[in-house]
Amino acid sequence: MSDNLEVFVPFWGDPELLYATVDSVRTQTDPAWTMVIIDDCYPDPSVARHFDQEDDPRVTYVRNETNLGIAANFETCRRLASQDLVMFLGCDDLLHPDFVARARNLMRTHSDAAILQMGVRVIDESGATSLPLSDRIKALLRPRSASTRVLSGEDLAVSLLRGNWLYWPSLVFRRSWLIDRPFREDLPIVLDLALIMSIVRDGGSLVLDPHESFAYRRHSESLSSVAALDGSRFEDDRRYFQEISTALAADGWSRAARAARHRWTSRLHGLTFLPGALRSAGRCRSLKHIWAHVTG
Repeated sequence: MSDNLEVFVPFWGDPELLYATVDSVRTQTDPAWTMVIIDDCYPDPSVARHFDQEDDPRVTYVRNETNLGIAANFETCRRLASQDLVMFLGCDDLLHPDFVARARNLMRTHSDAAILQMGVRVIDESGATSLPLSDRIKALLRPRSASTRVLSGEDLAVSLLRGNWLYWPSLVFRRSWLIDRPFREDLPIVLDLALIMSIVRDGGSLVLDPHESFAYRRHSESLSSVAALDGSRFEDDRRYFQEISTALAADGWSRAARAARHRWTSRLHGLTFLPGALRSAGRCRSLKHIWAHVTG
């Protein structure tokens, strides 16, 4: 098995943004990558026609026979993974030209690391640099370092459970840590944190790189913001944090269990959705779910 980077792109969205994502992978200074686009039956036949013309053997396009949904599509990607290094790239995010070279070098240097968090710049729908409230909070929560550092154990668990400062699509995983960890299809909104916490609890370390090499596109109407208004996001949050708090207490990680039980950042985040809930069609239901989440 080589240390080529295997880039999975689960697709459902704007085809033009997908093509920009694919082009950002093509322009890498290091050619040691492969890319698999998994189209979850997006209702636009032009996407399949576009990739019918693909002549780069490193790029593979697959269309699901039926729409699986986000969690099951991620699971399809995980099952197909075959290289040592794997990432689940968002279908509207962008790699900077040095991403692959830097990721491979860092994972060679930190040969025991399970996860690599690359440096991220946040952009909006048009591609302009943006820093909305949620990303300003992530920046405050993220451990400070002027150089690459390694995080692990209960300290990492506490940090992530106080507030998840990671950017999921920019993470590079060592495949050996993914093989026996299927995505939680019952937790579509927090499946990323659930997978990462499973790795951390089993001793996997995370390399944090401050060098900016990834552009994360923040949309005003993301899946998580829509799910928050109908209540499903916060139901998932509460259920998962209760579950992980119990598991961490059994592990003897009392500080991490307490952070999961209190989940202060998640609860405060709920407050930011109250104005939208007041304007929503299902106002009563939305307010009920959000208020239950905020008050714990």
